[in-house]
Amino acid sequence: MNSSERRLKLMLLLQQPGKKLTVDELADRFDVSRRTIFRDFNALQEINVPVTWDRYSGYGLIEGYKIPPLMFTSKELATIMVGLNFVKSQVDQGLVEDAKGVEVKIKNVLPDELKDFMNSLEGRTIVDPYLRFGGQKKKGGSWYLISSAIAQQKRMQFQYTTKSGETGIRKIDPYILVFYQDHWNVIGKSHLRGEIRNFILENVEEVKILEEPFQLKEELDVEGLIFRSDERSYSVILQVKKEEITRLEANLPAKIFKKTALNSKYFKVGFEFDNLDYINEWLLQFGNKIKIEEPRELIEKRKELLKKMLSQ
Repeated sequence: MNSSERRLKLMLLLQQPGKKLTVDELADRFDVSRRTIFRDFNALQEINVPVTWDRYSGYGLIEGYKIPPLMFTSKELATIMVGLNFVKSQVDQGLVEDAKGVEVKIKNVLPDELKDFMNSLEGRTIVDPYLRFGGQKKKGGSWYLISSAIAQQKRMQFQYTTKSGETGIRKIDPYILVFYQDHWNVIGKSHLRGEIRNFILENVEEVKILEEPFQLKEELDVEGLIFRSDERSYSVILQVKKEEITRLEANLPAKIFKKTALNSKYFKVGFEFDNLDYINEWLLQFGNKIKIEEPRELIEKRKELLKKMLSQ
């Protein structure tokens, strides 16, 4: 990071309301010396940036001072384009339209050279083309209302359609939004069963934020929420060919708790999963590159599924 980038980021850090930082904290944050931070302060004061200091809490900016928010480097702008193109690849039409709106607003305030740079990247930075070009866009999920409920820590209510087609009203304490390969889920505590549950956003309708705040008993364990297991979970053991182990690890919708090399050709991996029908179909993409060891129920489901496929 050059000095200009560091000083801009230093200003943005100090601008945060109620945020004051010591020289040591800033030096650690930017991986530079204390002397470098003091030189940065001198450079900011030379361009009339009102840096303040308190002997007890550290450095900040005078209250009310604002920095123009859209001062991007070309690298930061390229990063934004990757993020926007990921959102534009979604199957949720609302997310796609919102991403396009953000893109237009950013373009309207950029200097000409960065606007040209952004335009040149717009159609040439493609994230997940199979989702972007292959799937039909659809409405559903009310992701913004859900994210607002999460931010405010308020309970929400919605109509939910299960995989079996049953529809009912759900009330939850929403914890996190998660993207799983081709769909979004909200994970939260269901008041119907008193358990942590996943809800697919495209099956969610008529979302309402309730005036009922909820309190977290402890800090959220995001990884634990995503990869949790319970009494309904099965211990799945697979043998996986070495050339496929990287792809399986990168895409498996579960956390591998055990991985050992069996021989020069195979790894053995283990994980917990509660939906054998889903994981059975998901594993088909690996063909004969995997072998199921456990549980017996999954082996039988594999045989039944293959028989059905061959008889069609």
